[in-house]
Amino acid sequence: MNLLLRVLALATVLLGSGCASLSNAERDRAQAIAVQARSAQVDCQRADRCAQDSPLRALAGRAFSESTEAQPLHYATLLDEGEGALVARLNLLRSATRSIDLQTYIFDKDDSARLVIDELLAASRRGVKVRVLIDQLSAISDLEILGALSGAHQNFELRVYNPTFGKARLNYFDYAGSVLCCFRRFNQRMHNKLLVIDDAIGVVGGRNYQDDYYDWDREYNFRDRDVLIAGPEARAMAANFDAFWRAPRSVPAERLNDVGRTLLKQGVPAMPPAQFRRPERVERVSEEASDSDFVTRSFVDTALPVHSVRYVADLPRKHRRERADAPLAGQHVTEPQLDALISGAQKEVILQTPYLVLSKPAQKLFRELRKRPEPPRVVVSSNSLAATDNPIVYALSYKYKRRNMRELGFNIFEYKPFPLDAPVDYRNLLPDPLGSSGSATAGQGVRNPLIGGSAAGSNAGGGDDAAPAPLAAAGEDVDAQDTRPAVEHPRLGSAYENSRARRRAAGSEVETRLLRTETRPSFLGSKAVNKPLPVTRKGARMGLHAKSLVVDRRIGVVGTHNFDPRSENYNTEGAVIIDDPVFAEQLAQSILRDTHPQNSWTVAPRAKPPVLSGLNYSVGKASEALPILDFWPWRYATDYEFQPGVDCPQPLPRQSPDFHRCYVPVGDFPEVNVGPKWLLVRMLTAFGAGLVPIL
Repeated sequence: MNLLLRVLALATVLLGSGCASLSNAERDRAQAIAVQARSAQVDCQRADRCAQDSPLRALAGRAFSESTEAQPLHYATLLDEGEGALVARLNLLRSATRSIDLQTYIFDKDDSARLVIDELLAASRRGVKVRVLIDQLSAISDLEILGALSGAHQNFELRVYNPTFGKARLNYFDYAGSVLCCFRRFNQRMHNKLLVIDDAIGVVGGRNYQDDYYDWDREYNFRDRDVLIAGPEARAMAANFDAFWRAPRSVPAERLNDVGRTLLKQGVPAMPPAQFRRPERVERVSEEASDSDFVTRSFVDTALPVHSVRYVADLPRKHRRERADAPLAGQHVTEPQLDALISGAQKEVILQTPYLVLSKPAQKLFRELRKRPEPPRVVVSSNSLAATDNPIVYALSYKYKRRNMRELGFNIFEYKPFPLDAPVDYRNLLPDPLGSSGSATAGQGVRNPLIGGSAAGSNAGGGDDAAPAPLAAAGEDVDAQDTRPAVEHPRLGSAYENSRARRRAAGSEVETRLLRTETRPSFLGSKAVNKPLPVTRKGARMGLHAKSLVVDRRIGVVGTHNFDPRSENYNTEGAVIIDDPVFAEQLAQSILRDTHPQNSWTVAPRAKPPVLSGLNYSVGKASEALPILDFWPWRYATDYEFQPGVDCPQPLPRQSPDFHRCYVPVGDFPEVNVGPKWLLVRMLTAFGAGLVPIL
């Protein structure tokens, strides 16, 4: 029966896709067309390949000169602000003298992605060896662009990791067939995000190459984080990249069936001209990337000297296990390292993950911590339903809130869709440009004007300043409204006020493309249920995407590993581990800023009802344990908003006896605007348990 299903699936794919695979001879011909078309002209004859002088690249040189074999030295810079992270990348690409290795999961063709592509091509033309490795599932699928890049230059190479059915562009027949015939292989994705320049300086973190990772999307942006490492450990990053580059699953773009067919039919197409949606913004970051003073101030002056730095990353061999009984030794690298750090915690674990779906081993890990006579405090920063890019995945964390809090001891903070104090230049989130106001210093951001005073205790916590909107709908705990006063922005002044008025009149621009998410079963990619849910406000909202960990304020981790079974079992991941108290404290403060009441709701047990509280808890626990159904509507915990006042000057932990005096419940799904909200999530949790392995 299994064989029959696979045959039927393959037949479905071939009929649905309308094209058969190329023969080896045809692939060879397509590759020859691309190779022959590649330009050999090099625009620079200097030894440094006409690289731009860069304080960041010089920082790497300083790290090497100050290092010894026994005690290497590195410089580490957190890249918290989105646009600043793009500026840093552009500066590094322009500073390359020998090589650029770029590895990513998502690579779009919007403004930020096209800007990076153009810089990569420019580097190859001046003599730098450029290698780009993208995962097939969510990266470039435009055959014209892929064909053009495959024949662009002798110094530029593009490979695609694990291409399903040997194609760049998949249709729904492909998705359906892959699930039926080769589910595990289809879901084995390369989730690593890595940029290495000259084997000397590297960037690791959560950001892909798409506008919403750099605060450039007008509808939805990710609150993300990278770390820039200058020094000898960049060689380990380069070695890991090289292992993926040489893996059998990394296929040259020109050898893919659909790209090869394009080359055979029309030769190497011309690169489509760039059509930037906001050219003035592109020009601004391009100028900042060439401004040495700006780069020094933003990234070099903030760099911390650190000694103990490790880059840990899975290798392609993680994807070799096709049988359930195959040995795991040596295949999983990232997850065991992170688990060991957590298990060694003495006082505190601060974890930031966009998707809180715990596997059984992860549950066991935290239960062991909880059993200690003095268990470490566990702080978890994650998404709310209003902020998440994946409601299906959120449903699993919602289902098990009682377990996560009561049994595992988590202190959970759910990120708001409109945070008041995010590390972001808020001007990027406005629908209309503000002319010549100038840009904020990267890494610092422009604070939202509604910080402090009564605004800090606002029930809604929105950064859009739209007209007051109800915070909760029928079935929620409260029906509060946002009553924040209009406040002039201290830096933008009347221009900000005028923009507020324009937003009230016109709302925000809705993007025409579909948002992508990194954890979805991809055959659901364009379904409405797999997009962020509607919210009660207009404007560009934010969702948490950073993946970071701090242990005992001594060890800091920044990487790509979501704390979920998909990262453990299906995706390859990578992370930078820095054992340094100063760096760890800086990272901890960055995460804790995201948990502040201005930016997150606090998840806490409900105030006990006067009667039947024990019965409610017992029935809810039993319902949670059911493998299919989750029918009990009265949940153990809900979201709370801090209400500052004379008696409540500072935020309190949920365990404080004064918690319910200083916090008000705002419902399980605050700011979500989608009919009977409880029904939606109840439907997802009813069947979501079976999706845990792939989520």
